[in-house]
Amino acid sequence: MLLQRIQQQFIDSADLKYQSAPVLAPVVEAAVSALLAGLTGGGKVLACGNGAGAALAQQFVVHILGRHERDRPGLAALSLSADAAVLTGIANDFDGRQVFARQIHALGLAGDVLLVFSTDGQAGNLVAAIEAAHEREMTVVALTGARGGRVAALLRDTDVHIGIPHEQASRVLEVQLLVLHCLADGLDAQLLGLPDSTPIDTENPA
Repeated sequence: MLLQRIQQQFIDSADLKYQSAPVLAPVVEAAVSALLAGLTGGGKVLACGNGAGAALAQQFVVHILGRHERDRPGLAALSLSADAAVLTGIANDFDGRQVFARQIHALGLAGDVLLVFSTDGQAGNLVAAIEAAHEREMTVVALTGARGGRVAALLRDTDVHIGIPHEQASRVLEVQLLVLHCLADGLDAQLLGLPDSTPIDTENPA
């Protein structure tokens, strides 16, 4: 019984990824374009999330500030979920809802990109983060579950919403990890070129 349940987990995860590809690929491409515009325009990416979403935010920064699968100069990215002293200090001195927003008000600039990870899109601190990003004239790229909740409702036409078409948190997180890898790979493809192709000249584009 347990063996069958474990096997079904693999099947369900694979099915969701396969079925989601045609729907998600265009919005993931749009997200790559938004991230690339910010990074090549002298901006940076600020990433945040709660719980497993915080881990995804940190992993994204590893791929961008460090490397994904190919060597390149580091790109400007910061995880707002990573510093426990900052998070607990803001929560203690102000309001837990402000743990990301206050950092965005201090660090965010016009042209930067806020990258948000959430399974249900309902967290108050992520809502406040998006509001702060809009006040700073930043673009928002939000990864959520199917409906997107309060996060999706706040997004503007210039933002990008990657809504994983599932309600189960574990399935959503699995696809979000895949999307994270697609974003990192997409940035590398645009900056370094595809294998055996010519890199894009971001200073003097054709």
